[in-house]
Amino acid sequence: MRILIAVIVIAALAWGGYWFVGASAVERGLTAWLEARRADGWTVAYDGLNTSGFPNRFDTTVTGLTLADPQSGLGWSGEIAQILALSYKPNHVIAALPHLQSITTPFDDIAVTSDRMRGSVVFAPNTSLALDHSAFIAETVTVTGRSGWSVSLDEGRLATRRAVARENAHDIGLELLGFAPTSDLRSRLDPEGTLPAALETLKIDATAAFDAPWDRSALGADRPELTALDVTSARMIWGDMTLEATGALTVDEAGTPTGLVTVTATQWRGMLDMAVAAGLVQDGLKDTVEKGLALLSGGSDSVTMPLNFAKGLVSLGPVPLGPAPRLR
Repeated sequence: MRILIAVIVIAALAWGGYWFVGASAVERGLTAWLEARRADGWTVAYDGLNTSGFPNRFDTTVTGLTLADPQSGLGWSGEIAQILALSYKPNHVIAALPHLQSITTPFDDIAVTSDRMRGSVVFAPNTSLALDHSAFIAETVTVTGRSGWSVSLDEGRLATRRAVARENAHDIGLELLGFAPTSDLRSRLDPEGTLPAALETLKIDATAAFDAPWDRSALGADRPELTALDVTSARMIWGDMTLEATGALTVDEAGTPTGLVTVTATQWRGMLDMAVAAGLVQDGLKDTVEKGLALLSGGSDSVTMPLNFAKGLVSLGPVPLGPAPRLR
């Protein structure tokens, strides 16, 4: 019995020592990362950083955190952010974000409120900590810009996993439920108010390839850039309008995409009016595009059309629609 008690006491002391060493390592690692960002020229400020959860968890809480990257013009701040992990599985972390967040961009300052925003991330169990897979969920989200616009979302889900047999590539699934665009945008896209206030669903399944791994060095000076995007399925439903797309694009160092995306649109005339109103199709090209789509559709409300991306332009067959987006 004495031997058993001694073994239990020694095991408890050993585990306690492991936890305190591990908790100290977590705090040192996160503090070092923040200091490294400050050395890179970022704005870094926080009120407190501590780890609790003895004996089975490493729960790190950062309060009053502000991060801003002058190179991209992006910044984030929130009153509290948490990184939670089991002490015996530290490469699997859960990140919990506050109900109110502030995001700065080169275009506007944005406030984000939510009922819940949480993510689960699993890294490779080695020193590089390359991303293996992840899942994120957001509920009852409102995004408001300082310039006055606002969008809302009932629920959003994002999941990623490392692609099989493809270096530096990740399968990505995104689903947005109850996404409501800004009132100004809705009035431009749907001036007669015939559509529901929110999209029923927006869902994307794709594989994105990058020129470097998403690991612990990914937020340094040389960030992974997109090299290819394969869209397995993309689907949007808004009222009686449905838009579906599949295709594959390669992306050069400037972010210019090249490839073909096949789009199927139901109630395409209404979508064309929206695209013109949103500036995606030049007003002077509307008649030409409409005639081409009418020919492709055979007079029906549904049309399947190829969108060609080449030389910095996107075209519907031989008809140029405008500049292609830069994917960086």
